[in-house]
Amino acid sequence: MHLGTTAPDGYLTRIVDRQMERCLRSAPAVVVEGPRACGKTWTSRRFANSVVRFDELPTTQIRLEADPAAFLAGDTPRLLDEWHLADGLWNAMRHACDDRARNGQFILAGSIRPTHALTDHSGAGRVARLRMRPMSLFESRDSTGSISLRGLLDGGPCRADAPEPDLQRVAALVCRGGFPRFVALDPTDAGDRMADYLRDVAMLDIDGVKVTHDPLKMLALISSLARNEGAAASTRTLIADTAGAGGPSDRETVRKYLDRLAAAFVIEPLPAWSTHLRSSATLRSTPKRYFTDPALAAAAMRATPEGLCADLPTLGLLFESLVIRDLRVYAQTERAEVRYYLDSKNLEADAIITRGPGDWAAVEIKLGGSRAVTSAAESLRRIRNRVDTDRAGEPSRLIVVTAVGPAFETVDDIAVVPITLLGP
Repeated sequence: MHLGTTAPDGYLTRIVDRQMERCLRSAPAVVVEGPRACGKTWTSRRFANSVVRFDELPTTQIRLEADPAAFLAGDTPRLLDEWHLADGLWNAMRHACDDRARNGQFILAGSIRPTHALTDHSGAGRVARLRMRPMSLFESRDSTGSISLRGLLDGGPCRADAPEPDLQRVAALVCRGGFPRFVALDPTDAGDRMADYLRDVAMLDIDGVKVTHDPLKMLALISSLARNEGAAASTRTLIADTAGAGGPSDRETVRKYLDRLAAAFVIEPLPAWSTHLRSSATLRSTPKRYFTDPALAAAAMRATPEGLCADLPTLGLLFESLVIRDLRVYAQTERAEVRYYLDSKNLEADAIITRGPGDWAAVEIKLGGSRAVTSAAESLRRIRNRVDTDRAGEPSRLIVVTAVGPAFETVDDIAVVPITLLGP
C-alpha cells in the first residue's frame, strides 16, 4: 500500500484505506466526503505527497481569483483540504486532470456535500467519490472482527470464542462514539465533546458562507431527531415534538434544516428497500433518519452509560444506530448498500444489505436475550417467506446482530453475532 510523505504519526488503519488506494489507481481525483472530525484529513494525508488547506490561508480568496491553478502545483497525490471553501478550484482541478491525463493526481477532502454551483462542470470520468464515516468498532479496536460480514454474506460459519461484553460496556461505546479524536476518552468526556460538536453545528455556519438558520431552532430539531432516531418521522411529527422547545414551526423550515444537517453529514438517511413481494402487502418508501454516529444522538439526549442501562428501550434504539453505522462501513467494502424493510403489515427488518440484483441479506438488531433473539429470527423467516424469491432471489443470509450473548447459528443457518465480534 502506497504511503504518502505527509502520512501522520499514530494513524489507526481505516477500512477505507484500501478503497482509497483503488480510487487513486483508477481516477485522476478522489473526493473524500464525510462529517467533520471523522478522519478525512488524516486518511487523505496518509496517501498524499503534498497538502494545501483552504481553511488556514487568509489570502486564499484573492489568490484563487487571480490564479486558482497555482494551488494545484505540488507533489502528487496532492491533498486539497476543505476544498469546498475555494471558489473556482473545482474547474481548475478538472482542467488539470484533463491536461495531465494521469490517475492519482488530487485528493479533495471536505465536510460539506458540495452544491451544484461548486461542481458546475461534471467530474464524470475524472472524479471518484469516497464516503467516510466515524470509526466502526472494528476500527477503534472494540470489535475483534473474528466474524466477517463478507464471510456471512458468502455463507460462511458464524462461530467465534470471545468474552461476552456486558450492557454497561455497550452503553459506553454508544456514548463514546467513533470519532477518532474521542475514541481514547472516557465516555463522559467524549459525550461532552459530542455536545460541543452539536452546538457548533447549530451555532456556527454549516455552509461556509453565512449563518442563515436560527441556532435555537436547529438545536431543538437536533434534539427531536435524537428522540426519533431510526424513525421516518414526518415534518408534522418533528414540528409537534419541538413546539415546546422553540423549534421550527413550518414544514419548509424543517425541510431546509434537515437538508443542511444531511449536507454536513450530521444525519444520514437510510433508504427503504424496494423489492417484489408474494403477498398483498406494500412496502414503505420513506427513508429513516440516523445520526452519522450514535454518540451524537446520545449527546443530544444528554444520555449517559448508566442512564441508558436503566432505560433499555432507549439503549436499544441507540444500539441500533451503532450497528447501522458499522454495517454501512463494512458493507461499503463490498460495494453493497444498506437499506431497511418495512411493509404495510408492519413486518420489518432493521437492515437489508444488497450487493446487486438477487443478492440480499436481512438483518435484525437486538440487545440480546434468548426471547428477543428468537423473536428476531422468526421475523427474518417471515420476511424471507414474504419476499418473492423467484424474482428477488433467496437471501444470502439472515442475521441477528446483538449487543451481548454468544455467536451461533440456528438450525436453519440464521447467524446470531454480537457486534463486538463483527468486522468487514
